[in-house]
Amino acid sequence: MARHTTFRFCLDPTVEQHETLARHAGAARFAFNQCLRIVKSGLADRKTDPNVEVPWTEFDLINAFNAWKKTEAAGRIFTVDTAGTVYTMATGLVWRREVCQQVFEEAAVDLGRGLKAWSDSRSGKRVGGRVGFPRFKKKTEAVASFRLRNKHSNGKPATIRVGDNDRPRSVTLPGVGAIAVHDDTRRLRRMIAKGRAKILFVTVSYRGGRWWISLNVDAAYLHHGQQHSPNDGDRWVGVDRGLSALLVAATTDGVEVARITDAPRALAAGLKQQRRLAKSLSRKKKGSHRRKNAAARLARHHHRVANVRRHFLHQVSNELVKTHDRLVIENLSVAGMLRNHRLARAISDAGWSELARMLTYKQAWRGGQVVEADRWYPSTRLCPHCGTIDRAMTLADRVFTCSCGHTADRDRNAATNLARWGQSNYGSHRPPDPQAGGRDTNVRRRDGADQHRTCVGETVPDDAETDVQTAPTA
Repeated sequence: MARHTTFRFCLDPTVEQHETLARHAGAARFAFNQCLRIVKSGLADRKTDPNVEVPWTEFDLINAFNAWKKTEAAGRIFTVDTAGTVYTMATGLVWRREVCQQVFEEAAVDLGRGLKAWSDSRSGKRVGGRVGFPRFKKKTEAVASFRLRNKHSNGKPATIRVGDNDRPRSVTLPGVGAIAVHDDTRRLRRMIAKGRAKILFVTVSYRGGRWWISLNVDAAYLHHGQQHSPNDGDRWVGVDRGLSALLVAATTDGVEVARITDAPRALAAGLKQQRRLAKSLSRKKKGSHRRKNAAARLARHHHRVANVRRHFLHQVSNELVKTHDRLVIENLSVAGMLRNHRLARAISDAGWSELARMLTYKQAWRGGQVVEADRWYPSTRLCPHCGTIDRAMTLADRVFTCSCGHTADRDRNAATNLARWGQSNYGSHRPPDPQAGGRDTNVRRRDGADQHRTCVGETVPDDAETDVQTAPTA
């Protein structure tokens, strides 16, 4: 096994299973809040007594919660006999056996990761923006979700199974049972049957009025026929992302190889309906059932918009990584661009960051290469012939014109310069493999190669061996 991927399906649970899933999601939220309460109480007590130990790591939080759930602080059940005598029947969290115990452990793990991210952010060990201290999860605001691990006991079947008991469209979960799946699970079942995939854990979440399951899989490498050959040549392709055209790809000699202008723009297309649903929500009385139903309709609309955008980005990224093995993209500051309120909505609807993420891990699966050009590299204003930079060029100028006589489309000129940047900075060599300590030669396995390759820890499926299904919302 060499790469991590995720299969995402829509569930069709029964009424009883819907209540069971909601109970597990509530238990996960309860365990997270209780662990956070234990941490905050420990931090408050340590101000007066420095010797107080505060559970901070994942294992410490799990042990702290397991010890707390059996004490009187977690609850007690009393009974009174005919004589008026009060007896204690049960002590601790009496409903803890109604859900799978892994739910509590995974919630503590999530809090431990949040605390580590906060401490690393304060000490400067974590790159990126500042991370705040974990907060309590509210039932009305937090996404209802929980996570379960797949256990493989000796001589026993796995606890998480797909297509069990002659039900191809079903997923069996510990503590829940077999749940019907709306989508086709054929590809995942074939990979598991051939030993090319192993389920590590699943995440069940409630979004857009439907229950969704994401199965994190440790899968084998793609077939050598779907990977790029090391003899493909030294041809770099620059990818320029934009608004009028989602992307324009060109080679170093200025030949345009791809141009995507028919992006669905899901947010702009559904903006009229979104406004209508938002106004309908604002008219409803707070706390009423009508307001709850209106909020659910608006959530389903947002979920559909996100699914349309994600599906299109998967199609575009798949086509690029299949046809080109060396791509160059810009290191864009999308967060800074969103400060421009005239273009923020269009930039968010384009999904530039998501497209770059998909290209990166899908190209790594196929043995290709994706590099990011320097953020301050003037790809749009640079002339690829004479190297002159047109500093007077504005966003309204759609054609690049140089004093040397070179004229080209603005986006194609930028893509050409990006391709040349990749060729001049990386050449024909592959990037070093940080795990193997050498360079990735990308030798096909049919030639007898058995070298270790970098494991790509991404969780979005590829079209070759994974199945991205989006069911219509109710």
